[in-house]
Amino acid sequence: MKDVVKDEDTRYEAVRSRDGRFDGEFFFAVETTGIYCRPSCPAVTPKRENVRFYATAAAAQGAGFRACRRCRPDAVPGSAEWNVRADSVGRAMRLIGDGVVDREGVAGLAVRLGYSARQVQRQLTAEVGAGPVALARAQRAHTARVLLRTTALPVTEIAFASGFASVRQFNDTIRAVYAMTPSALRAGAPRRSAGSRTAGIPLRLAYRGPYQSTALFDVLAAEAVTGVEETTGERGHRTHRRTLRLPYGTAVAEVDERPGGRPAGRAGGWLDARLHLTDPRDLTTAVQRLRRLFDLDADPYAVDERLGEDARLAPLVAARPGLRSPGTADPEEFAVRALVGRAAAARLVQAYGKTLDAPQGTLTHLFPEPAALADADGPLGALATALADGTCRLDVGADRDATEAALLALPGLDARTVAAIRTRALGDPDVAPPGEAVPDTWRPWRSYALRHLRTQAQAQAAQTEVPAQDLDQDRGVQS
Repeated sequence: MKDVVKDEDTRYEAVRSRDGRFDGEFFFAVETTGIYCRPSCPAVTPKRENVRFYATAAAAQGAGFRACRRCRPDAVPGSAEWNVRADSVGRAMRLIGDGVVDREGVAGLAVRLGYSARQVQRQLTAEVGAGPVALARAQRAHTARVLLRTTALPVTEIAFASGFASVRQFNDTIRAVYAMTPSALRAGAPRRSAGSRTAGIPLRLAYRGPYQSTALFDVLAAEAVTGVEETTGERGHRTHRRTLRLPYGTAVAEVDERPGGRPAGRAGGWLDARLHLTDPRDLTTAVQRLRRLFDLDADPYAVDERLGEDARLAPLVAARPGLRSPGTADPEEFAVRALVGRAAAARLVQAYGKTLDAPQGTLTHLFPEPAALADADGPLGALATALADGTCRLDVGADRDATEAALLALPGLDARTVAAIRTRALGDPDVAPPGEAVPDTWRPWRSYALRHLRTQAQAQAAQTEVPAQDLDQDRGVQS
C-alpha cells in the first residue's frame, strides 16, 4: 500500500508540473468536477485529495467521469507499455485497439488470445481497470467524435460506423463521455472547405516527446513499392501515401513529414494525416495501423535514457533524440517483402494485387493477399500458405515467440529475415539479429539501438556520396 501511495504521489507531481511525458501513460480524474484529464492538462491543478488516477480512459469513464473538453484526454498517444509487453494483456490491448472486439466480440478476442472470455475480462480489469467491452466503448466514442467533427456523414451512419450496436447506445455514450449530444459535438467543429487539401478525414496523429520524422520518412521513401506506396515532396516537407486493405474496405492514407504542435519542445506534437476510406467503419483500424507504421506510441524518454547510458550510443541519441523504430501498416505484406525484396514485391503487386476502384495518382493497387500468392513456387508459396491458413500469425495479438518459431520452420526464411519481420511486422522493440554486436545492456530497446546505428551509417554514407543500403537488408529488403 505504501508503494501505491508513493506511486500516486509521483503521478500527482507529474500532474502538478503538467508533464506531457506521461500523457497516455495514465489519466487523472477530479471528484469535485466529474472530469478526467491527461497529465499535461493546462487547467488549474486540483487539490491532491480530490484526484483519482486511472490506467486507461476507459477506466475513468467506467468510474463515471467525463472527458475534459480542454485537453481532450482521449486523443493522447497510446501507452507505450501495451506495444512493448508480449504477455496476454499487452496482446489484448493491441487487438482491442485494432478493432477486434467491435468486429468479433469478446469471444473472438478470447479465441485469438487462447483464453476464455472470463479470463480475459479478469486479467484486463486487474491490470488496466476496465474490461474489453469498456475499452472498446471508449475507443468507439473517440472514433465517433472524430467522424462527427471531420465528416458530413449523417449522425445515424456515424453511430454504426463507430461500432455502436444502436443509435440509442451511441447517443448515451457520447453524452456520458463528452457531456454533449452528438449534434452539439458536431456543431463545435471547425469549418472546412469542401475543396481543401484536407478532403477525406483529417487527423492529428499524436506522439509524446521528441520525434525524428525525417529519419523515419527516409526509411519509407527508400523502401516504397510502386503501386502501393509513394513518398513525394522535398526532404523535410514530404508526404507519404499508401493503400491499405482493411476489414470492411480499402483506404488511401496520407501522412505529412513535418510535425505539428511544438516540434522543438519535449512535450510532443502530432503528424498531420488524411484518410480516404471506402467504409468509415475502418477508421479505428486504419489509425492504429498508421500509428504502428510511424511508431507513434513509443516512449522516447525511456528509450533515450537507457541507450544514452552507453558510450557508443550516447552521441547518437544526443544527435537524434526520439528516433523511432518504424513498423508496418500491413504485417503480412511486410513478411512477403522481407522475403522477396523490393523489386520482386513491385512485380507481385502488378501481377496479383487488386486494382483500386478509384486509383489516386501512382497508387493503383492493394498489395496481394497471402491467399493470392499461395500457389507460388518455393519459399514464397510456403510463406503465403502459412499466412493464409493461420499456421503463422502476424496480427497485433500474435505471440512473438510462437510466430518466430513458425517462420523459422518455413523454407527460405533465415534467422536474419525473421528478425526483420519480428522487428517491423510484430513491433518488437528488443530484437537482436544474428551476426550483430548487440549487448544485453541495450535491452529492452535493442531494435532502437540498431536503428540509431543504421541511421548514422546512412548519414555518413550520404555525406561521402556513397549509396548505402539499409543494414536490415536481406534478399533485397530495405529497412
